[in-house]
Amino acid sequence: MFGTAEADIVAFVVGVPLPLVAAGYAAAVLALWYRSEGTLSVHSITTRRRETFYWLTVMCSFARGTAMGDLTASTLGLGFVGSMASLGVAIVVPWILHRRGTLHAVTAFWAAYVLTRPLGASVADWLLKPAHDEGEGGGGIGFGSGSVTFGGLLLFVVVVAYLAIKRPDVQDSIESVDAQRVASPTGTANA
Repeated sequence: MFGTAEADIVAFVVGVPLPLVAAGYAAAVLALWYRSEGTLSVHSITTRRRETFYWLTVMCSFARGTAMGDLTASTLGLGFVGSMASLGVAIVVPWILHRRGTLHAVTAFWAAYVLTRPLGASVADWLLKPAHDEGEGGGGIGFGSGSVTFGGLLLFVVVVAYLAIKRPDVQDSIESVDAQRVASPTGTANA
């Protein structure tokens, strides 16, 4: 909510055009972070300064996401569905480039990360806004804020519970993989 309010104030009260708000926020913080620390890897967030840069990037990416979602849905006239489709395609591009070996993992991560925000904003607007609301990005499906908030919270709890129980996101340490190799009769890890 803070990011949404921040983007709206900068764009509509201060008068900074949406394209500048959309492009500038997270990019400026990432540039300062890299200049100061020499890395943007989330795996190297081990100091208070790097953690501060991380949270500034998160905060700014929310504002950027709202601005970019508004830009694609309203200003460019794509509507909520068109905005979701174009941003959905855009978010896959860093992954493809990384898989082909043409984009560094850290760059691919941050490119995809900052695109999750406008995609999320467009999905939220589509779910929230009534079907007859054509003024701001085209009509939505009108579930309302209470239903969307509860549904989002429920989905969040289910995903976190699944990850906590199944742990598919946890990678074995090098030592653990080496120990499995030694213990395995074939000499290969059982991962």
